[in-house]
Amino acid sequence: MDKMTPEQRHHCMSSIRSKNTKPEMVVRRYLFSRGFRFRVNVKRLPGTPDVVLRKYRTVIFVNGCFWHGHEGCKYFVLPKSNVEFWKDKIERNRRRDLKERIQLRCMGWHVMQVWECQLKPKEREMTLKGIEWALNRILLENYGMRKKGEMKPYREYEEGNGRMIAADGMEDYGK
Repeated sequence: MDKMTPEQRHHCMSSIRSKNTKPEMVVRRYLFSRGFRFRVNVKRLPGTPDVVLRKYRTVIFVNGCFWHGHEGCKYFVLPKSNVEFWKDKIERNRRRDLKERIQLRCMGWHVMQVWECQLKPKEREMTLKGIEWALNRILLENYGMRKKGEMKPYREYEEGNGRMIAADGMEDYGK
């Protein structure tokens, strides 16, 4: 049984935003602070991803645990009233999300899905660092490696001309 009147429930549900949610803003602020530049809510891509990083060919969806049916999550609890409606709605959302992720992958995009519960204070740092690590890995795979697993060495290192490279210690600087 619902504790709110239908009018109260309508007002409550209509105030829920689909863009610029708190979890999205957490991800966007972190990425921007680390030097990543991106677009938000790009309508030309399937699913209108929350964050689009063109340089990395990567999209990020920041999903609410309830609205997208995060299995096994304590924040995903079906309402007690109108149960059939909510089951159907959340199942449709899941099918739509899967279809959009598949479409994006077929178009050559990397797809990341971040759940609201992963951005709660206890897990936030690990989740955000994981996103950053994955983006850096994608960049290396796309631009920095010739063969999978093989890094391109510095030209100075190959020639052995004694010039400082990024990995050299500061004691060699200026010699």
